[in-house]
Amino acid sequence: MEAGARLVPGTPGPVETEAAAITAATRIGYPLLIKAAAGGGGKGMQVVCDADGFADALASAQRIALAAFGDGQVYLERLVERPRHVEVQIFGDGHGDVAAIGDRDCSIQRRYQKVIEEAPAPDLGPDVRARLHADAAAIGRAAGYSGAGTVEFLYDPAARDAYFLEVNARLQVEHPVTEIVSGVDLVHAQLRLASGTPMREALTLAGWIPVAPGHVPPLVAIEARICAEDPDAGWAPSAGRLGVVREPSGPWVRIDSACEPGLEVGIDYDSLLAKIVAWGPTRSLALARLRRALDEHVVTGVATTLPLHRWIVRHPEFAAGAVSTAFLDDNWRGASVAPNDDPSGAIAAVAVVRAARDATLANRGPSASSSVSDVTPWHLAARREAIRVG
Repeated sequence: MEAGARLVPGTPGPVETEAAAITAATRIGYPLLIKAAAGGGGKGMQVVCDADGFADALASAQRIALAAFGDGQVYLERLVERPRHVEVQIFGDGHGDVAAIGDRDCSIQRRYQKVIEEAPAPDLGPDVRARLHADAAAIGRAAGYSGAGTVEFLYDPAARDAYFLEVNARLQVEHPVTEIVSGVDLVHAQLRLASGTPMREALTLAGWIPVAPGHVPPLVAIEARICAEDPDAGWAPSAGRLGVVREPSGPWVRIDSACEPGLEVGIDYDSLLAKIVAWGPTRSLALARLRRALDEHVVTGVATTLPLHRWIVRHPEFAAGAVSTAFLDDNWRGASVAPNDDPSGAIAAVAVVRAARDATLANRGPSASSSVSDVTPWHLAARREAIRVG
């Protein structure tokens, strides 16, 4: 509020009693959100459409918040329906100097968790983009922010207005897309700042070139979060031991991954397995490269979100950039990519054959030939099939 940010109507802090919460809900109006004051990522968040369900939703949100964060306090906020989720990467020195490095769109979400992110955010317009960058920097200055952080907004495309949502005081999962389009290594800059280097020098040493607020970089980068979850089973976590792992490679693709054959995937931690990032001089080219990378990615042993991601990057609404945070709720019905459009089976065959060849060579010892005739025909046939459908 001190920074002049436009806020979603809501309570200025946690509600103290049920009676106070009911009074505030009536003032704010429905539909609204009940959110954990100490939380994030949508955990425990409750959507309330009318007064009849408010008391039960309040008790549920408080109970989940206490179990998840050790703090049962909650606050209320008006529900902005079908917004876009747009955020600005900032970097501050803790003494009032804050740089806005770029923006991202993270509207493709499930259960308030991001699925795909891209930089810069598409179809904002120069005035909106400049205002978001200025607002984010002002919020960082008001907070005396230090290091890398993300200022998040809900953007209403129809009204061309944005509401401040929160600041994530950390380097986020989606930071690679900003690194690619801005040229700045944010981890490098964090370490420089922590070691005493002045903020702007730290950024410059990490590759940053100062630009005007609202600047649109000459590259577009899109990231897919590959998680050990089953979208067709209500996003249930998937546990097990990874079998074959074959990750995409080549130019214009970055992989941040913890995957390797034999890795035990449990359910006690975040389900993120890998991030696949592709980029190019235009959004359409970056998207085409991401499609290719997703089609090449093979992970066996656990259910993953790869089928979901392959479906998203082929959806016409996503291709047009016309999405909201309700995109998956509105469109996903377990509609995995049809077999003829999904070359992962052929690529998986290549991976399995290669694994069998490697095992055969290992068993034969160092004198074994690198050409194993009994698997080569399968390998070539699978490769031809991957080329045909890819």
